[in-house]
Amino acid sequence: MLFRRNMDPRCAYCRRGQQINDREVACVKRGVVPSEGQCRAFQYDPLKRVPPRPAALETGQLRAEDFAI
Repeated sequence: MLFRRNMDPRCAYCRRGQQINDREVACVKRGVVPSEGQCRAFQYDPLKRVPPRPAALETGQLRAEDFAI
């Protein structure tokens, strides 16, 4: 999922942009833009994208019988 070819364009993970804060990106083409913005000059940079955190395992509901064969 991190290196998909058909990534939805977002300025937050564009090769041409640099993150300023949580909501703004400094773009080489368009200046300061929102991080959710997009344009035709989008070039995906997988190193800028932060994937969502995995779901936490709820161990409070597990019993010893769950691990028996």
